[in-house]
Amino acid sequence: MKKTHQPLPTWPSRYFKPLVLLFLILVAYMAALNRDQALPWAIAALLSATLITGVSWPHWLVKRLSVTRSGPQRAGEGDTVTFHVEVENHGWLPRFMVELVDRLPFVGAADGTASQGEKMLGVAAYVPGGGKRRFDVPLLCEKRGFYRLGPVGLASSFPLGLAEARQSRQDGVQTLTIYPEVFPIVALPLRGAPSQIHRGGFLLPEGAGAAEFSGLREYRRGDNPRHVHWPTTARRNELMVKEFEPLASACLYIALDLALGANLGKGKHATLEYAVRIAASVAKYACANSIPTRLIGQGARPLYLPAGTGDQHYRAMLDELAVVDADGATPYARVLENVALDCQPGETVLVFLSHPEAQSAPTLQALALLQARDAHLLAVDFDRASFLSSSKPTAASPLASGSLLELGAHCLPVRCGDDLVTLFNQ
Repeated sequence: MKKTHQPLPTWPSRYFKPLVLLFLILVAYMAALNRDQALPWAIAALLSATLITGVSWPHWLVKRLSVTRSGPQRAGEGDTVTFHVEVENHGWLPRFMVELVDRLPFVGAADGTASQGEKMLGVAAYVPGGGKRRFDVPLLCEKRGFYRLGPVGLASSFPLGLAEARQSRQDGVQTLTIYPEVFPIVALPLRGAPSQIHRGGFLLPEGAGAAEFSGLREYRRGDNPRHVHWPTTARRNELMVKEFEPLASACLYIALDLALGANLGKGKHATLEYAVRIAASVAKYACANSIPTRLIGQGARPLYLPAGTGDQHYRAMLDELAVVDADGATPYARVLENVALDCQPGETVLVFLSHPEAQSAPTLQALALLQARDAHLLAVDFDRASFLSSSKPTAASPLASGSLLELGAHCLPVRCGDDLVTLFNQ
């Protein structure tokens, strides 16, 4: 099995040779009619036989052949998956030089040039009569997404390459979900939010969360009577109350910008792809460390996952992050306003900023609202120039160096081509 990964020939190149041969046949017959000689007729007959053979033989080669393709339905971005292909010859005579064609839209997706057209994956040089040929086709999962593969088919232009015959059925139709690439994170600058565990157990003030006993003190006006420690009160003949130290637990809110104009760059080197990889990696770190994590985004299909931890919640987030796209009409500022109304005091909100300075005022107002709600901002600020062109990276934007810092945000400037592992673990 000879393996290739090439696009199929276009219509002009496919029919150029037979048209040229047909023209030569017509010229040969015109010459034979004007001359009383056998040679022009022999040349015309030879050219005609060549044309008939070159057109009919490929159709015979793909006749009574069938092909099946099987492979994984899930993979990770950057992984190499292997598809198992089987070509079966139902005829008595052997077949030669049969091409395998397939629709694989994830091939070439890294640079944004993926298409829905067929691609040639390989050539079965020989399939015996009544026999089978099995082979494996390794393919690189270039870009995350949900893809529909197939149908897989057969094609041949053997032996003269004058015409191509195809056989295409609905065999090999399947889906492939490619999850975003995840990089390791050692630590994140997260802050605590009041724990919701045992809320109400001690009738603590709203927002104080759970608490543990830290000592005794004299009663003050407004203390909860249920906190009075009666044995000590009887012994000292004055009211003594139990004092509690509130416990805090980190929690995380990931807010994606899925507005149509927010995505800069092409293919795998776009701001949305960077944001998805960062969100998936942060989610893995949080879920592995039992940090409640939420996910929100407003694309053509609303995205919201409530807080959760553990491997199952992380898988649910990966399923969503694999298919999100920048196809929404809701401004990012409105998404952040909804987050501000929903977040807990002290919760860390991960935001992604790619707007130009001229359009950042509503977003800054929403970020200020988050800060007023006592949310901790972890801001990923994309360098627009590096994603829009191949020029050298520019300095951090004024948005990252000024307004965000005034809001107390922890800023991470990201440029196209940055090593995210180093950036998040330095």
